Amino acid sequence: MSITFDEDSFEKAIIELFQNNLGYKYICGYDLVRDYSQVLLTDKLFDCLLKINPNASKLAVEEAIRKLKVLPSNNLLIDNEIFMNYLQNGVDVSYSDNGKIKSDIIRLIDYSVNPIENNDFLIVNQFTVKQNDIVKRPDLIVFINGLPLVCVELKSCSREEIDSSHAYRQIKNYIHDISNLFVYNCFCVISDMSYSKIGSITADEDRYMEWKSKSGDYDETKYANFTTLFEGVFDKHRFLDIIQNFIMFKNGDGQDKSKIVSAYHQYFAVKKAIDRTIQAINTNGKAGVVWHTQGSGKSFSMVFYAHLLDKYADNPTLVVLTDRNDLDGQLYETFSKCKDFLRQTPIQAESREDLKNLLKGRIAGGIIFSTMQKFEESDEPLSDRKNIVVMADEAHRSQYGLTEKVDQHTGKVNIGYARKVRNSLPNATFIGFTGTPIDTKDKSTQEVFGSYIDIYDITQAVEDNATKPIYYESRVVKLALDEKILKQIDDAYEEMASNAEDYQIEKSKRDFAKLEEILSSDKTITTLCADILKHYKDNREQLLSGKAMIVAYSRPIAIKIWNEIIKQSPDMRGKVKVVMTSDNNDPQEWRNVDGVADNKKDLEKQFKDDNSDFKIAIVVDMWLTGFDLPSLHTMYIFKPMKEHNLMQAIARVNRVFKDKQGGLIVDYIGIAQALKRAMKQYTVRDQKNFGDNDISTKALPLFKEKLSICRDFMYGFDYSKFVSGSNLDRANLIVGGVNFILKDEEDKKKFIKEALALHQAESLCMSLLDYDTRLESAFFESVRVAITRINQTDKLSLREINQRIAELLKHTIKTSEVINIFADNKIEFSIFDESYLASLRNMKEKNVAVEILQKLLKDELRTYERTNLVQSELFSDKMRRIMISYNNGQINNIEVLDELIKIAKEMKEYENKGVELGLNKEEKAFYDALIKPQALKDYYVNKNQELINIVRELTDTLNKNKTIDWQKREQARADMRSMVKRLLKKYNYPPKEREEALSYVMAQCERWADSI
Repeated sequence: MSITFDEDSFEKAIIELFQNNLGYKYICGYDLVRDYSQVLLTDKLFDCLLKINPNASKLAVEEAIRKLKVLPSNNLLIDNEIFMNYLQNGVDVSYSDNGKIKSDIIRLIDYSVNPIENNDFLIVNQFTVKQNDIVKRPDLIVFINGLPLVCVELKSCSREEIDSSHAYRQIKNYIHDISNLFVYNCFCVISDMSYSKIGSITADEDRYMEWKSKSGDYDETKYANFTTLFEGVFDKHRFLDIIQNFIMFKNGDGQDKSKIVSAYHQYFAVKKAIDRTIQAINTNGKAGVVWHTQGSGKSFSMVFYAHLLDKYADNPTLVVLTDRNDLDGQLYETFSKCKDFLRQTPIQAESREDLKNLLKGRIAGGIIFSTMQKFEESDEPLSDRKNIVVMADEAHRSQYGLTEKVDQHTGKVNIGYARKVRNSLPNATFIGFTGTPIDTKDKSTQEVFGSYIDIYDITQAVEDNATKPIYYESRVVKLALDEKILKQIDDAYEEMASNAEDYQIEKSKRDFAKLEEILSSDKTITTLCADILKHYKDNREQLLSGKAMIVAYSRPIAIKIWNEIIKQSPDMRGKVKVVMTSDNNDPQEWRNVDGVADNKKDLEKQFKDDNSDFKIAIVVDMWLTGFDLPSLHTMYIFKPMKEHNLMQAIARVNRVFKDKQGGLIVDYIGIAQALKRAMKQYTVRDQKNFGDNDISTKALPLFKEKLSICRDFMYGFDYSKFVSGSNLDRANLIVGGVNFILKDEEDKKKFIKEALALHQAESLCMSLLDYDTRLESAFFESVRVAITRINQTDKLSLREINQRIAELLKHTIKTSEVINIFADNKIEFSIFDESYLASLRNMKEKNVAVEILQKLLKDELRTYERTNLVQSELFSDKMRRIMISYNNGQINNIEVLDELIKIAKEMKEYENKGVELGLNKEEKAFYDALIKPQALKDYYVNKNQELINIVRELTDTLNKNKTIDWQKREQARADMRSMVKRLLKKYNYPPKEREEALSYVMAQCERWADSI
């Protein structure tokens, strides 16, 4: 018998890690005497709360526990948010003591006095939870002070078909079935040893993140394994820190509420930033710069920082600086949605005077948002307080210059923004957060903020799946713009730098006027729109939610693009809208363009709705920074951009979303050189991994490689008619291809892997493939999904089924022996249906028939395994012997089909036998156990009614006295055995010298108890 490192072994290893490496206590859930409908360890909680609240009365502690048990809402998220507030800040209680109403705050965790000694850290496995007659046992629960704060679900690395995704789905099922446990949950952990991830109760699987460092050193991420997460997160000091300071709720309109748990890069960056800030407050006021690449959660890092700063600094006032009103609004909205976590409401300064009053009217505290422009209105100091921290969003030279420039004509001294902010807040401390790196030549930014605090670059973010890679496709040639025009664009934009002299800027503006005339020509716009429509409809529309963005050179050009798209493709009306600022002098006809006259907040809400008809946004400047739509996958660029403006814009498509493989930038203006120049400021590995992500050099070669591999798998099977034939030809070829692959079990596994890689590569380079190649790829994808469908034990989600391929099968008919294995519903035929068994027997594709029937029989056997010990062993043994013979080549596929069909008929006969005896499935299972030994079957041959009487009384007695997990607890098990033995003795069962028969009955009792 082979030995594998199964889930039970992994569970024991994690328990050992918690005990030996982390110092947690351990207890098996079966040894906890408790009501399974209650998830709090109340006695332990009471003792712990008295210990960590030494001055509180027992009445106050009892009231706190009562409030924990009776949360005010029946909504899981609302109650969990209330609980997290209690956990982080304590429980406000009012209670009556000798007729007097008293109040107190009861802390649930000691975070500061003596956190290691005063708190009780416990790991529990097989913790049984019952809710609405549903019983579940998560693998591990981590308790602090009797509170079940973390649910851990483990999967073995030794089972190829089971991985962390199965653990995630199990967690989601738990949340649905036993939500009473997750009311008190901080976060969840899933692990299959290879991948260990952490996520909140609202997180989709793609937002479960690995914790890849114990110290904050990114070099550790190369060697991260499951111990890194468990030791990195559950170190007692860090675990408490995460609970108190790095978990928050983001509240929004309606159902838009989400629970945010810090990723490892956010945690360590914020901790470093706080240390540097405290140091800077006491020295030179330069805390430094946090560079976390676009899309990696920078805004949330700033919220975590603001929260923690309030705890560690001397009651500081935080001034949050942005350089534009739209960025100010977006960041302010994020902070506002997290105000409960921050425990204060952010304020937006309306003007410099308002900012002055806000700062003047307080001696400490507060979070105030302001744009840079408010500091330009005057040079007088706004406040000389030292406990002001200025947190700048996007710290760059263009926004924060220190130098003074003298106007050659007037002699007026123009002071840089950074100098004005410094002059206005002379004793403040400055920290910068940026999504793009500081120019190596940019000395002024370092002068204002100091050196880097933490760098989380593009490469690391992609490796961690915090962001997706961005790919580049040039289609400039489609517009027939000659090299002279492209050079003119490039030169003009180089001169139009924000730190250029006035005369250079004026010259650039004149050049831009000429460029607009060239780029807005009817011929250019017509060609541009025709190509965008072709590219989008052929290659991008069907991806995920179909969201894309067109970046226009100017507002008039944005309007022309919209008009031309609607002219060429009227069906796009409502799907394409223009999002840009409006002006009183705008032509009246612009108001007829979709989006222009609409409320921008409503437009944003529509575009962020993945199910809305609004699919393509035409923008000029709006939404190019600070705009977050994870499903956005394509950006068509018809506007020169450079440096951090370019990098911020293209980062709109790098967000993580479901099966999205990456974002695609489609270049119509020649930004390739600007991209390369911008990348020079990034880390060496970023330049290597990101700077040359042209789909023709990255995605296309990978696609060709995988296509060749898939062709090799089909060597000897002619599928050429998939391209040239009818829909019925294609449907038959898919089933034939499945049959061909299923001949070899190892080939099947490898093919599924390679075909999936082919499909993923294709999603990035579709526009470079001709129709025949795309259809050939569709064939491999169809076969892959079909095999997955046959082998899947759970119903596949819709996103797993490629709708484009399913469409090919809509004309399939039963008379042609084609089975539509893409149908969303499970196979409707009963496994015991004679006509269905006959149709399987007569299928031409015998390998497919064997695979389908084997899967259906396994599903049926799972039911037997949960309820009927005797029959499950009987049928399982028969199936195992048949499949061994088949795999060893001793019987062919026709013979194995006959044998499997015979098993199906025997199962049917077994079910009919129970009906004939008047027994239900539960009773029939005990009946089989009672006559398991052949001798007893012979003994009772003429005493069948006596046997039925035993069965009915036995099942009735067990149901009346059922106790969850009785077979796992010694005393309860002994009581159950005694009860069963007394009942059987009443009927003189078993007869003398047949004592071994009792073991079958008791084993069936245990199987029965497992299923309740």
